[in-house]
Order: sequence, then C-alpha cells, then structure tokens
Amino acid sequence: MKIGMLYSRVRLDEKFLLEEFRNRGIEVERMDTRCAIFNITDFEEMDYDVVLEREISHLKALYSLKVLNEMGVKTVNTYQTASTCGDKVLTTLALTKHKVPSPITYIAFTPEEAIQAIEKIGYPAVLKPATGSWGRLLSKVNDKETAESILEHKVVLGSYHHSVFYIQEYINKPERDIRAFVVGDEVIGAIYRNSPHWITNTARGGVASNCPLTDEISEICLKAAEAVGGGVVAIDLLEDRGKLLVNEVNYTMEFKNSIAPTGVNIPGKVVDYVIEVAKR
Repeated sequence: MKIGMLYSRVRLDEKFLLEEFRNRGIEVERMDTRCAIFNITDFEEMDYDVVLEREISHLKALYSLKVLNEMGVKTVNTYQTASTCGDKVLTTLALTKHKVPSPITYIAFTPEEAIQAIEKIGYPAVLKPATGSWGRLLSKVNDKETAESILEHKVVLGSYHHSVFYIQEYINKPERDIRAFVVGDEVIGAIYRNSPHWITNTARGGVASNCPLTDEISEICLKAAEAVGGGVVAIDLLEDRGKLLVNEVNYTMEFKNSIAPTGVNIPGKVVDYVIEVAKR
C-alpha cells in the first residue's frame, strides 16, 4: 500500500498521524508542497493508493487536490470537499441546500449593500472573510457607525479576502461552542470550546473540554458532512436557545488539543479511514 501525505509544515497533528501509520507498518511518502511540481498539460502516472491532505495553505491544498483527483488519485479529503469547506459562501450554500440549520447569512458586494444586509439581520452582526481560519479577521459590529468603519477598512485593504462581504447573525452562545469530529460516516467525538470572548477558537484562547455526543449532535454533524462532500471534517456548532446551528465546516482539521478531552484516538480513527479509502 502506497500512501502519500500532502503538507508544507509538520505540526503536532501531522506527527501524530505519521506515528499512527508507522504503528500499522506503513511508511508514508511525504509530499512537501514547497517542492512539488505538477505537469498539468501531460498527466504523469501516480501510483498512490491514496493521498492524505494536510496542507495549511487553502490555495495550495485546493490546486493540489484538483490535480491529484484529475490524475485519478484518491485523496482524503477530495477536491470537492476542500473547495466547499474552504469558502464560507459555498459552505453556507451547501448547508442550505441540504436543509442543515445554520445562522442567517447574507453576502453583498458593496459597503452600501452590506449595511442594508446588516440592518436586515439586526445589530449585533458578524462580518467574516469568505476564506480564512483560526478565527482571524472576524468582526462583531454592534451599531451602524462601527459597521461603516469596518467596511471602509475592508475596502481600503482591497484584498481578495475583503472583496465580498459575508454577513452573519450574531448568536449569543453560552460562552462556548462545540467542535465535533466526523470521520467517514461516524461522529467520533466532540469538544466544547469555552471562552468569555465571543470568538471561542482554541487558536484564540478557547479552552477545550469534553462534549458528550448526543443523537442531535451526531445527526446534524453527519448531515453537514454529507452536504459538503464527506470525508474527514470538523463541524463547528453553535447553541442557540435550545437548538444547534452549524457555523462552519473544516476540511484540514486540527485535533491535537482534542485527543485528551474526548479520550478518542483521533489520529488513529483518521488513519483507519485513510486505509479504508485506499482499499476501495
């Protein structure tokens, strides 16, 4: 069995995965994107049984997965899943199409229309870049004056990330959110991410603790995973007055801070799934 791992930085998550492969007697061929060259006009034959994507750059991951899938190489995750999850607009559209509950969301293309969308939702509202992770560049706007100021900054910054305004209702969650881990057709565990700040990502100081899996959590997470294309994903859930909403879906999930709280060998579950895909 020949398995590749696409990456550019070996973090603790990747070290755990490589160790799990070694425990099964499998040496993984490392595919460092910083050294990769793909001929996209004359496909070379690649004899990988499967490639596990662990690239931290969304763009590099996306193009690499597209090339590999076009060459007939199986990947975890697929280009379809990465493309959908890596863009919040596409994620929300997929969730809506599959009737998965999520926060009320608008997109707009000018500051004037963005203000109208915010006022349709009502203050406070949340502005997010369409692409991005780790809770970066999120803004909670409490009034029109703040909204106008932030929108002006986005226009002046002028980057791709700020050219579309993704506007979401603010959910007054109980100082925590839920991150659940889906591997194939199984929800393997979940954590609460607790923080007095409205952004609860562990990358921003959120503290992880075990979240017992319920039928409700499992059902909504499996529906969300199916909506974006399936595979190995992390689902971010918000608790809203007794109901659950899917906030985001992550396709290159980090799990190092979640192994101890859940008591689940998350990298082991991922490796088992990768091997299963390789054998299909």
